[in-house]
Amino acid sequence: MKEIKAIIRPVRLDDVREALGQVTGFPGMTITQVDGCSSPARHQPQSHKEELLDYSPKVRIDIVIDDEYALAVYDTIKRVASTKHVGDGIVWMNTIDNFDYIWKPED
Repeated sequence: MKEIKAIIRPVRLDDVREALGQVTGFPGMTITQVDGCSSPARHQPQSHKEELLDYSPKVRIDIVIDDEYALAVYDTIKRVASTKHVGDGIVWMNTIDNFDYIWKPED
């Protein structure tokens, strides 16, 4: 199993969700509203006011998915979330050692 996490611009969420719905094996996702800022090395505020406004709203996506579908989901998020500007966000993938549903129907 893989865990995919992404932090993206809120305006890109609908497009990402629509694109992921077309990816085979996409299991669904959890969305969280978050705030973030760029690394000072990537963006130097020009004033104290700009420094205080550097935090911007973002959306975090969390997905747990079978290994065989993970790369397609990862690549889709990376492609669709991009506006080709600083602050688009980040995406990463981790291996999950243990995974189970808290509740699942009995067989």
